[in-house]
Amino acid sequence: MASHSSASVREHTPHPTRTTRTATIIDALKLRAQAVLNDKSIDAQTRAIIRCALKTNDPWLAELVRRADAGEDVFENRQSLESDEHENIAALAEIICRAGDETAAALFVLMGRIQNSTHPEALANMGKHLAFTRCGELNFCGMVDAQIAVLESELLRE
Repeated sequence: MASHSSASVREHTPHPTRTTRTATIIDALKLRAQAVLNDKSIDAQTRAIIRCALKTNDPWLAELVRRADAGEDVFENRQSLESDEHENIAALAEIICRAGDETAAALFVLMGRIQNSTHPEALANMGKHLAFTRCGELNFCGMVDAQIAVLESELLRE
């Protein structure tokens, strides 16, 4: 069987310019987010949300930073939500975070409210923020204790 020596094998490597440009954009976004976190004129709730988005590499980080830089509220259409709706979502988040017998039902109700809402994204963002904050308050020591137990079992396995 004859072989062609003129054909060469091409390896697929990422384009260096594209990789460098993407890294530059990500670095610039992280610097802008850090500037927002250091800006005490921006409310603490907004800074906390951006801090969490920065730590988790949230795909919405750029939009959150843009809104904070522009002096906008990071919750889309939050002003249009009625205060009783806010209280209802807060109550559901509280039930979910307690991890009791009613957790599944509260989560089911919350999902239904989000699905039927005129502003589902704003409602979901508010629910995520309230649940994240409340779970952290309720279970901070529990999370640490759980992690210590896992690490201890791994370290002392032998």
